[in-house]
Amino acid sequence: MTVAQRRTAPPKLDNSFISRLQKQFPELIPPIIAIAIFLAIWQLFSWTPGATLPGPIKVVQDTWILILYPFYDKGGIDKGLFWQIWASLQRVAIGYSLAAVVGIGLGIVIGVNKTMSKALDPLFQLLRTVPPLAWVPISLAALRQNEPAALFVIFITAIWPILINTAVGVKEIPQDYNNVAKVLQLSKKDYFLNILIPAALPYIFTGLRIAIGLAWLAIIAAEIVMSGIVGIGFFIWDAYQNNYISEIILALVYIGGVGLILDKLMVWIQNLILPTEQK
Repeated sequence: MTVAQRRTAPPKLDNSFISRLQKQFPELIPPIIAIAIFLAIWQLFSWTPGATLPGPIKVVQDTWILILYPFYDKGGIDKGLFWQIWASLQRVAIGYSLAAVVGIGLGIVIGVNKTMSKALDPLFQLLRTVPPLAWVPISLAALRQNEPAALFVIFITAIWPILINTAVGVKEIPQDYNNVAKVLQLSKKDYFLNILIPAALPYIFTGLRIAIGLAWLAIIAAEIVMSGIVGIGFFIWDAYQNNYISEIILALVYIGGVGLILDKLMVWIQNLILPTEQK
């Protein structure tokens, strides 16, 4: 008599990651195709007679050491791209945080006080149109050091979208909310925490998201003209002075990638904090 042996079924793999990948795959195809077409056109133009910019193949060939070894550190400003970007991100974090605190605070004050809004609006509109590079010589003349000057350039560039969007958000609080606050006789603290901030949060995050991109652009501009500091902006300027065009192009790719990550990070934080009905 033969006994049928049960074959144990192999354990099923967790297909959650695979299912998510399959779900997002149709969305990944268009950008992949667009990037491939862009690289192909770029490469074809680099092969035309008289072309001065290297193509993607040449860029990779010239910078493969920087790509493979982003963490090297030989001291001074001779560091890998990771450390260059990390130094820039640290400056952005400090300047952007200061801009967020001051911008949200001033935006709330301006939003609730019409007199302050009328008094300061012309000044703010004048200052916010000044390009980041124009602040560099002023900051250097006033602060005398590269590091604080770079932080000031980030701060003064990033503060305006935060301040303006916060003020608009406070002004756009529905009148019904204010009427309910009066009926319930809410204290200023309760009104601030339970009505003003929640109602203005979508506007505040809009300003924060715009500001993070401007802060990243500002630090690049500031570092280009501030010699002798570690940072991706000075890395680009130093490569230009030495005619290392491929290194400049590689740095631009890194800058764009970091900017995209910063924007997605702000979107993730926004979706994490904002209520569902305000998204």
